[in-house]
Amino acid sequence: MSAIFNFQSLLTVILLLICTCAYIRSLAPSILDRNKTGLLGIFWKCARIGERKSPYVAVCCIVMAFSILFMQ
Repeated sequence: MSAIFNFQSLLTVILLLICTCAYIRSLAPSILDRNKTGLLGIFWKCARIGERKSPYVAVCCIVMAFSILFMQ
């Protein structure tokens, strides 16, 4: 089943996108900062969510990891 139709897989993909964008922005901020608008602006917005809401994102990652490892 595709990640689009499975809600748990969709949440996993979104969390991975947020964490990856925040990590890339911490290493090389110029890559994401030059594309703040348009289609590539999604990655900049994900990086901002990962930076500003990092405790909540971390808790969501832990809960998702627990559910994937022990609930399936």
